[in-house]
Amino acid sequence: MEDLPVPQQIRISNITCDSFKISWDMETRGRERITHYFIDLNKKENKNSNKFKHKDVPTKLVAKAVPLPMTVRGHWFLSPRTEYTVAAQTAAKQPDGDYAVSEWSEIIEFCTADYSTVHLNQLLEKAEVIAGRMLPFTVFYRNQQKEYFHQARDAQCNRMLPSVKDNSGSHGSPISGKLEGIFFSCNTEFNTGKPPQDSPYGPFRFQVQAEVLFSRNTNLYFGDFYCMYTSYHYVILVLAPEGSKGDTFCKGRLPALDRSANRFLTCVEQEDGLLSFRHAQDVILEVIYTEPVDLSLGTVAQISGHQLMSMSTVNAKKDPSCKFCNISVGR
Repeated sequence: MEDLPVPQQIRISNITCDSFKISWDMETRGRERITHYFIDLNKKENKNSNKFKHKDVPTKLVAKAVPLPMTVRGHWFLSPRTEYTVAAQTAAKQPDGDYAVSEWSEIIEFCTADYSTVHLNQLLEKAEVIAGRMLPFTVFYRNQQKEYFHQARDAQCNRMLPSVKDNSGSHGSPISGKLEGIFFSCNTEFNTGKPPQDSPYGPFRFQVQAEVLFSRNTNLYFGDFYCMYTSYHYVILVLAPEGSKGDTFCKGRLPALDRSANRFLTCVEQEDGLLSFRHAQDVILEVIYTEPVDLSLGTVAQISGHQLMSMSTVNAKKDPSCKFCNISVGR
């Protein structure tokens, strides 16, 4: 190793889903010789990772020596919500093209951020392109096993309670593992205008009139757009009563939608004062309601169709190669 200053006290700041700033302290001795910085960036080893999978290739970045902090940006090697290790060394380019280098700094760890509203708006625009025409509907519904509803009646004061959203969908979605809510569906069959009789989630269905969950006092947010290596595309929407805990979470994190004029789910007041509801035909809507729901507000009955487990989106991973639902940041 050449007598070049070693980066010390590495600091990471301004972290986004696909960029960060890095800075460090250095001794003054030999600083004038520095022409480049080398950054060694690696995904942190996951103890539960599949040992038979190919490991990620370490990323060695070479940058001209610029005033610190230096911005590191690149969606081809940085993914959202991912833990990384990083180290740095200083270098001096030699007349023959080789580099004299210092010792490596200490290794530090950091985690990239979720998608920002800028990235979510890009997903929103892509989802709008394929949403299709709007069809009328009258009820939200939720399918589960019989035991789920017994639990709600016997142990939860006759209420379905919000739970933390799983990790299905886009890896950078800010609602995964954070937002609490209850999943509902509203898609209808084209030929009947009614909910389908099949479901991947269970043979018992809670059904509630749409205006109970979606009204003038409910805010609507766009949450995600993804697919699972199939032709079906899913849009996650959030219904949050004004001023609720869920509403507070969504404000500033998710794009807000006009409840009466958007491409996915609308609530419009008619001349007679009644509300009418429509849903997008060409995407499957997953609607998260952020508050508890009392079973007395609707009905529970067994459906006549099959339990289509292949359609389940529980912890489903997004297809990173789909040209319709990916944006130019980490998946």
